[in-house]
Amino acid sequence: MDRVFPHRWPAAADQLASGGQEFIGLSDITGFFKRYIATIIAALAAAFLVAAFYNSTTDSVYTASTQILIEPRLPQHLQDGGEVTLSLDTAQIESQIAVMQSEKIAAMVLGQLKLADDPKFNQPQAPSLRDRFKKIGTIVIQAFGLKDSALFSKVRKHVGLDVAETPATLSEYERGRRAMSIFRDGLDVRRVGVSYAIDISFTALDPEAAASIANATADAFVREQIDTKAEAAKEGGAWLETRLEQLRTQMNKAMAKAQEFRSRHDYSVSGEGGDGTNSEPTLEELETTAETYQKMYESFLQAYTNSVSQQSYPVADARVITAATAPLSPSAPRPKLILAFAAVAGLILGIGLSFVRHTFDWTIKSPRLIRDNLGIECVGELPHIGKGRETGRVDEVLRRPHSRYSHSLRKARTEISLSETDHPIKFLGLTAASDDSAKSSVISNLATLYSMSGLKTLVIDADVRQPTLTMRLLGPLRGLDRPCHDLVRLNIISTPGRPFDLLPSSVVKTKNLLVPDNMEAFLSDLAACDLAAYAYDIVILDLPTLASGPDMLKVGSILDGVVMVAEWGKTHLETLRGLTRTLQTSRTPILGVLLTRVRAMTSANRKA
Repeated sequence: MDRVFPHRWPAAADQLASGGQEFIGLSDITGFFKRYIATIIAALAAAFLVAAFYNSTTDSVYTASTQILIEPRLPQHLQDGGEVTLSLDTAQIESQIAVMQSEKIAAMVLGQLKLADDPKFNQPQAPSLRDRFKKIGTIVIQAFGLKDSALFSKVRKHVGLDVAETPATLSEYERGRRAMSIFRDGLDVRRVGVSYAIDISFTALDPEAAASIANATADAFVREQIDTKAEAAKEGGAWLETRLEQLRTQMNKAMAKAQEFRSRHDYSVSGEGGDGTNSEPTLEELETTAETYQKMYESFLQAYTNSVSQQSYPVADARVITAATAPLSPSAPRPKLILAFAAVAGLILGIGLSFVRHTFDWTIKSPRLIRDNLGIECVGELPHIGKGRETGRVDEVLRRPHSRYSHSLRKARTEISLSETDHPIKFLGLTAASDDSAKSSVISNLATLYSMSGLKTLVIDADVRQPTLTMRLLGPLRGLDRPCHDLVRLNIISTPGRPFDLLPSSVVKTKNLLVPDNMEAFLSDLAACDLAAYAYDIVILDLPTLASGPDMLKVGSILDGVVMVAEWGKTHLETLRGLTRTLQTSRTPILGVLLTRVRAMTSANRKA
């Protein structure tokens, strides 16, 4: 039978024409999540661990609130002038809030409650990382009953958890500044909406302390206003008193002059001048001056009286409308809220890390990646079979003919048979980018499918560097140099329990069949043989991998087509690109890529 072996190199343009750009669909999104589900779960677990660590090592704090009302007051000169509307603007309210947050109010509260010397108040609300780990250690001890364990005590002593921290000796000024800082950190003053009410909240480790400090802050603000008004009234009263003395003296002098003028019964107090004219003021002028001083004196006397009354009973422009009480439940931490936040943060982190991995991951994980970057079609996707590091079962299609793997391999066989070639595929080669691929198991199962469909099949183990197929089918000590009695002429062996024949790698190596001319001559002799046992319908070559070197792949140029086997998620795109270039350089017809150990199959290959 005459056979012409093709020397065809498919153009990249023709291969690119068969594929097009695809949009991201629901299958791509679900595939992304399935592919990186471990990363997302790990990020979620880490977030929950951090949240649990925070919840278990953070002391509960309590927040107590009191409210005061700022009341605008009318000036004295407007109180008798009818109805007047007076309001406070935002700047005035913010000024009052600034006063409440000032160190003056803080010092008044600290001094009243003696907080600078209170060890519980001066305890930090946010423990250090060392304290958190010590608390976790205590929780573990109590949970597992390791308190009296000698080994655990040695471990704690070795890592320094049993070493007591010596408190630093602080001066009175340092203690005051520390208490001031803690007070201002725990105080929160806010305006209630757009009203004149101001909410004063304080957060502390003890609920009773939180309530007492909040109330003391409100009282200190009211007291500060009263003291400020009393001091201002005192200073104003002192000034008015001095001014009254001056006005009294001036009024008495003016009245004395007027009285003296009346007692003399003339128009002059000191007599006439030398020119006969009157240079002294008249009686009317003296009386007017005296009346003016008298009215000024009476006005200042009234102001002085008001000032004295304010000193004796000053009234503040603020009053407490709601007193603080001890809260029944802690305000922080909130375990449920923190866990919810951890879930959202962990999910975002997991998706972000997965996206980064996906961006920088150039391993083969989809037919689309192969088609878009290499211009080569994917002829099939085979799911993962076997356990651990096993490269795959060589008899999967016999053991489980209806499995998803068997179905996918049948579909791949159909795709290979329908490949655009000048004639039907009879001489088929399979190669791979790496030595640890599932190429040998794929060839064994593919040969079994061809045989089960009625085609007499021969498998040639041409991977002389790593004869995995020969070793797995015949065993390491059987049949490599003792061919079957009825196939002695060409050294072909009938594989036990398999429906196809095998040419072992030892024969390929001995006959140097990796040289294209030698392999072509061997196949010609095989086709010309008049024995029915050698009338093969399909010949499958287990070709060397890319790691064996480009020279060993030249034999693919005499075949009808070669399929490249790539492992899903492990074979790098550039490695597959290198294998493609090597085959194209030797003018080997490439039929496509067969993905193995696929964990996220496309929708077209998910049917079992």
